[in-house]
This record gives sequence, structure tokens and C-alpha cells, in this order.
Amino acid sequence: MEHTENGAQTPHKRRVRYKGKYPKKFEEKYKELQPEKYQDTVEHVIRKGNTPAGMHISIMVKEILDFLEIKPGQVGFDATLGYGGHTKAMLQCLQGEGHMYATDVDPEESAKTRKRLAEQGFGEDMLTVKLQNFCTIDEIAKEVGGFDFILADLGVSSMQIDNPKRGFSYKVDGPLDLRLNQEKGISAAERLDTISVEELAGMLDENSDEPYCEEIAEAIVKEIRRGNRIDTTTKLRQVIENTLEFLPEKERKDTVKKTCQRVFQALRIDVNREFEVLYEFMEKLPGALKPGGRVAILTFHSGEDRLVKKALKDGYKSGIYTDYAKDVIRPSAQECAQNGRARSTKMRWAIRSDLEV
Repeated sequence: MEHTENGAQTPHKRRVRYKGKYPKKFEEKYKELQPEKYQDTVEHVIRKGNTPAGMHISIMVKEILDFLEIKPGQVGFDATLGYGGHTKAMLQCLQGEGHMYATDVDPEESAKTRKRLAEQGFGEDMLTVKLQNFCTIDEIAKEVGGFDFILADLGVSSMQIDNPKRGFSYKVDGPLDLRLNQEKGISAAERLDTISVEELAGMLDENSDEPYCEEIAEAIVKEIRRGNRIDTTTKLRQVIENTLEFLPEKERKDTVKKTCQRVFQALRIDVNREFEVLYEFMEKLPGALKPGGRVAILTFHSGEDRLVKKALKDGYKSGIYTDYAKDVIRPSAQECAQNGRARSTKMRWAIRSDLEV
């Protein structure tokens, strides 16, 4: 029995039991969700090439550090704090001298990461975390006098993807939310409530190059207009599956999977205004870098990569950057084998010139 403040007894709440040898649901993976207590379990999951529940495995850490050439005493910026793996690696390069600034719009995960990094010796004397969008980089740069190095990892963290409450994955049932900050804006379900076929088809095409954008858009809007609100991940997946019933059976399963990934991606980009935010960030980036400063950017889909590539190329042509990545750098085959979520990653970089912006 447990006791409340007034002395009353409350029954002890037992941990949820799961069927089979290993837990399958996110909330049942209590060992993975407590890495400090069950390190062996976490290491076992990672060795199998999976990401432990509630964790995120940072991608291309070596390639990023090799390019940024971080030196003690420098000032850096991590545009997307996430689980803090990249941030920690960059902080270690500073060797206790200099400072890191980081932004994140997710209040829940950024609070956990800030606490975790502080416990590892990277407190407020070394790291300042701001709960705001990374497109506000100009404000922070003005405050601190610019950055020697910048990293922007544009991927969604595994903690968000895997948690059913966040609605990022079609694989598990949950509310169709998809917001990085659930305290702001409207959910993906609310976005679909009033959307037209034309607008939705355009969104699916522009945000994720979905080949069946018109068929999917028509089916979703028709379902909603019948009075069947699409407010869970399962309902959206079922509409997609039903829409693609016409495909030959041998190719249907794989196409449904890829279409689900693209539809969820397109909605996530839309509700979080990801392209608008990225465009604004790329515009402000040169002014936030000190002369000779370096920036590395990780993208995860073609729309992002096109935008980043064009901005860096234009900056190079106008003399803002002395050099930039003409070709993308990709994660090694070994990293992709250990972390399947690294496969779609592309890294681009640029070096700031002395030219006034």
C-alpha cells in the first residue's frame, strides 16, 4: 500500500503486463524508457539495429564533427536539440570552454534533454536551451555576437515518432496530431476537417511527391464529408489502404507502406509549417555565422534537400559562402545497418565568407 498526504491508503499500482517475451507497445517498454537503470537492455536493442523506446540515435556524428572542426572557446548553435546526442558531442569538443545555444519547439522532450545533459556535466554555464523555433536564429545570434559553428538536423526525433500519443506513426494507433509542439497550432485531424480535395492533393504532391495524391485526397475528403472524422492514425491508414485496393496484390503491401509514410510526412510538414520555417532559417543563416563560420545541415526528404541546396548554391554564387557542398555526404553503410532511420539522410555544408550580409 502507498500513503497519500492525508494518510489514506491507496492500492499499489502494478506495472502493465505484456503478452509474449518482449513488449511491443511503447508504454510497456519500461526498461527502454529508463536507460539509466537498464543500460544492458538499451545496448541490446541498439545492437539489433533498433532505436530504444524514448530514445533517439544521433546520425552522422563523426561526419558532422569532422566538418565543423570545433575548437575550445567557440560559440555554437544546435537548431534542433531533440534527444541531445549531437549537442553533447559538440559540447565535448569545446572541452569546458565556450558555449552552445540550442532551440527546440517541443516543451516535453526539451525539458528531459536539458535535465539529462545537466546531469552529464553540461549545465547552464555551457548550454543555453531556448524553447522557440530555429528560424529565430537571427535574434539569438544578435544577442551573442554570432556563431562559429551551426548544426541543423531537420529530422523528427525517434521519441516523437515512436510515442503513440504524438500521432507521428501510421504503425500504431493514436490521435492524428503530428504537431512538434502540441500546445500550439492545430492538429493534423483538425487540418483535415475543412480541407478541399484540391488543397490536400497539392499538399501531398508538394510536401512528399506522393504519386497517388489525387486519389488519396479525394478518398480522405469524401470520408470526412460523410461525417466520418479522420482523427486517429489508424483511420487515416485504413483510408489509404482502401484507396489503393485497385493495385495488384504483389505490389500493394509495399506501396501502401510507402504511401502511408508520405501522407503522414506531408501532413507533418504542413501542420508544423516546416518548409516556411526552413526557408526563413536559410535566409537568416549567413547573418548568424561569424566570418569563416561553418554550418552543417541534415535533410531527410527531397523537398528539404532541394531548398537547402538552392540556398547554399545561391549564397556561394553571391560570395556569402567561400565554399559549399556540391555533392551530398551520406551516412556509411555500417551506420545505416545499425540505424535504419539513417538511410534517407543527406548532409550539406557551407563555410561563411568575410563578406558583409
